[in-house]
Amino acid sequence: MKKHNFYAGPSIMSQYTIRNTADAVLDFANTGLSILEVSHRSKEFQAVMDEAQALVKELLEVPEGYSVLFLGGGASLQFAMVPYNLLINKAAYLDTGVWAHKAIKEAKLFGQVDVVASSEDKNYNYIPRDYTVPADADYFHYTTNNTIYGTEIRKDPDVPVRLVSDMSSDIFSRPVDVSKYDIIYAGAQKNLAPAGATLIIVRDECLGKAPRPVPTMLNYKTHTDKGSMFNTPPVLPIYSALQTLKYYKEMGGIKELERRDLAKAAKLYEAIDSSRMFVATVPNHEDRSIMNVCFVMKPEYKELEKEFIDFASTKGIVGIKGHRSVGGFRASLYNALPMESVDVLIQAMKEFQDKH
Repeated sequence: MKKHNFYAGPSIMSQYTIRNTADAVLDFANTGLSILEVSHRSKEFQAVMDEAQALVKELLEVPEGYSVLFLGGGASLQFAMVPYNLLINKAAYLDTGVWAHKAIKEAKLFGQVDVVASSEDKNYNYIPRDYTVPADADYFHYTTNNTIYGTEIRKDPDVPVRLVSDMSSDIFSRPVDVSKYDIIYAGAQKNLAPAGATLIIVRDECLGKAPRPVPTMLNYKTHTDKGSMFNTPPVLPIYSALQTLKYYKEMGGIKELERRDLAKAAKLYEAIDSSRMFVATVPNHEDRSIMNVCFVMKPEYKELEKEFIDFASTKGIVGIKGHRSVGGFRASLYNALPMESVDVLIQAMKEFQDKH
């Protein structure tokens, strides 16, 4: 039975990425060695790193003066690295979910943090508006997409300071004005590669100004100076990331990816909104994520949620159980997910509704 993978992360990858990575596990670049055992100092892997960095710049139209890094540690390490390197006097943060909240906690270890707004009062089911970012903040940090709660900010904010953003779960799903940002970071395991690598885009000019000693491995300048090769990088995830980036280019780039993502999300939300059994957890359409569609059963059908998950699994649908803090269901529609899988889920919802 064909599987339809809606896991929130690690998540679905394109067959292009999977096949090419599998080939390289057996024989990488005709070296007679596996990508699992090749030296990261070899000219063959250096070519992988160079091409991956170049494709990130091409696809996201990264301007001059920025470095692209592939580091370990996940996006969670960036919660500390960002303020370690950038927080001088104070920073401003927007609290829109668990990951934003964790980033705020880490930043408070390094200096003053102004939380300009929070949606915690309604279990993070909306994006705050009408907040003010102080003009004397060193940077404004926000999380673009909130995987647990199904909210998303799909426009680069207009604020009086430089931006820093965690784009782990929606990078490469929309055009981004990189010139507004000091740092963009993203864990790879949603829209890019297997877990183990973190993509960072950093403005070179913002580095080296921290009023504190920064440990070597936590200093962005260490890695920009060495092209992500200061220490052994996560070789396999970077190779897979390169395959994904090639695939994105072949598909037509970011605007085409966005078109497809918007179409998938619109189709699923329409099915939810017109359903007699299911309801979206994010009421404001403008705040709804196109990457992670969260929904529950209406109160009168609440006891059927587990039964629906079991029913969906008979159709090959996996990974739709919602996070425990929200409950219900979560369908992650990352770039690699085909429209066919959305259609299968919608049909399963209709069949289950008709049955009950």
